[in-house]
Amino acid sequence: MKIRLIYDRYHRPIINLRVAVTQQCNLRCHYCHREGELSHPEMEMTPREIGRIVRILAGFGVSKVKITGGEPLLRQGITQIVHQIAHTPGITEVSMTTNATRLQGKAVALREAGLKRVNITLPALTPQVYHEITGGKIENAVKGIKAAIRAGLNPVKINMVLVRGVNSDEVDRMIEFCQQVGTILQLIELEPVNVPPKYYKKYFFPLTEVENALKDRALKVEVRHDMQNRKVYHLPEVNVELVRPIENSEFCFHCTRIRLTSDGKLKPCLMRTDNLVDILTPMRIGATDNDLAHLFLEAVNRREPYYKPKVIAA
Repeated sequence: MKIRLIYDRYHRPIINLRVAVTQQCNLRCHYCHREGELSHPEMEMTPREIGRIVRILAGFGVSKVKITGGEPLLRQGITQIVHQIAHTPGITEVSMTTNATRLQGKAVALREAGLKRVNITLPALTPQVYHEITGGKIENAVKGIKAAIRAGLNPVKINMVLVRGVNSDEVDRMIEFCQQVGTILQLIELEPVNVPPKYYKKYFFPLTEVENALKDRALKVEVRHDMQNRKVYHLPEVNVELVRPIENSEFCFHCTRIRLTSDGKLKPCLMRTDNLVDILTPMRIGATDNDLAHLFLEAVNRREPYYKPKVIAA
């Protein structure tokens, strides 16, 4: 397959695709941004439709696909979807974001289908706090984490969104947990997407204080240039990544991803809903692969950093 790597108007390559396969979820995390989708669509893409879109985008250099939701493990045929994406020429990695509460019985099958790694939402270790944030039981999530490790998914990353006054005092405990089970920890700032402004203002917890503490403990600090220049703090027994997307021009200017919503729209930016490109409707009324490729190029053309540096070359 001939591959032509595509760059947007700001010289950013498009190599990562996030595919929301459903908006259903068995938890109710207060801060969930649902990949920027505003509603719960009745229509979802079929596995074949997802596979066709991924194949077309892979022809333009998209090589890494992350399956998201909602909760992907609630999606019927999720193993089939993983297999189809993983066996698409040009795709080098398939990963998934999940709350892991249903992962225990599915981890091995997903690994065999081609899933390489998982990001697992775990906002707290205290059962009461976990339930307050998610409405679920932490025991199910922990079982899923351990199942992922046993199945050989690697790396397993724990995503901890910090919420002021709710879980912001559990960082050290979470670091210790990740050391014990052998996972990477990602500390993530709350994002003002699909949450009320009052909620965001009350619960946003900046990572500055946490980062200062990590500097004192780290053996070395790495900058991941392939992931929006985020910093990774290498502690003696665990790596901690900091994700600071808010008002961060570095984060935006090094973004290499595009999203595909659960109802089949290409979404150039998490923070915006006014520049989507519908690719599913044309597909269902007979669009050719060339037609769909032009829709992808239109979505790429609509990409721009949400938080821009003071000086930027267009």
